Formats: sequence, structure tokens, C-alpha cells
Amino acid sequence: MTRPENDRPRSRLSRFEDMFPGHRTEIVEGAVVLTPLRPTDNSTVNTLWSTLAAQLTDQWGFLSDVAVPFDGDNEFCPDLAVIPEAEADRNLIAYPPDLIELVIEVVSPSSVRNDYEVKDRAYARRGIPHYLIFDPYKAQCTTLWNPGPDGYQGRDVIPYGETVAVETRIGRVRVDTAELPVDPGAGA
Repeated sequence: MTRPENDRPRSRLSRFEDMFPGHRTEIVEGAVVLTPLRPTDNSTVNTLWSTLAAQLTDQWGFLSDVAVPFDGDNEFCPDLAVIPEAEADRNLIAYPPDLIELVIEVVSPSSVRNDYEVKDRAYARRGIPHYLIFDPYKAQCTTLWNPGPDGYQGRDVIPYGETVAVETRIGRVRVDTAELPVDPGAGA
């Protein structure tokens, strides 16, 4: 699905580009939110990207920390999102949420509410079929599916050490969570 040039989503986050090195910048519920980047979070994203890339066909591409405007109050930068490769190749500053087939967030200490509550509702309202939350602080993955107006109707929590398996429209996705890093303070 290629979009005309004038149909590109506009990113309000672009004005903050390079202003806050070491932080991810998003707009959540109308507020600019800075999340410090941590090695555990980055390692998780890199591992997930490699794992998914090995399982999906070349028709699918990835976004990471790229703006996805949802509405006037929310412009997220998912840790990882799977979209059609032809769209990812356009190399835009922002993408519409309707392209996303699978979205992944990796929890940081400062993003707990946003990842588990705000994004649950926003991603579901936009009809994103699957949302996976990897939490290196609780050592668990929450899988969400069956989007509805108030959030996802389906939810499973899989402890790290087990395999996450999700049947999606883009194919079966499997992640061995034993390979994912866990924060040293997890469970403390």
C-alpha cells in the first residue's frame, strides 16, 4: 500500500530530533515524554528484530523508534513494529498506525503505565492485531490480541524462559525468551 506524497503523516516529534540524545521522545496523552535508553532495552529490541527477521518473509519490514502519530494527543515511537517492506523502504519520518501488523514495546522503569495501559488502548483502538510487551524488569512477556475500543480482549503472560508463540496474519512468530536479557534487579 503506497501512499501519495501529500498523504504522509506529519510528525510533531520531528522538531525534537537530536535535542535529547540518549532518550526516546514520544507524545503520550498530550505530554512530551522522554524515556532514557538502557542497554537491556536496546539488547532486547536487537534480539527481537533478529529473531523476527529470520521468521518473516521479505514482504515485511521493521520500524524502531520511528514516529507513529495516532491522534492529537498521542504520537508513539514503538520499540519495534512490523509493516510492509515497501512502506519501510520509503524511509519516512512518520508512518500511519494502520500499516502495523505487530507492535512490540520493551518496558523501561519510566514507561510502565504507558506500555501497559495507554498504548494497550491506543493500539487496540486503531486495530493493530497483536501487541507484545517484553518486560525485562518483571522477566515476562505479555501478549495481547483481539483489539477492541477499550483495549485488547485477549491477554497472556509468559514468563521469561518459555517460548512466546503468536499466530498472526503475517505468519507464526516464535520468541525464545530465555535468550532475552533480564534487569539485574528483576524480581527484587
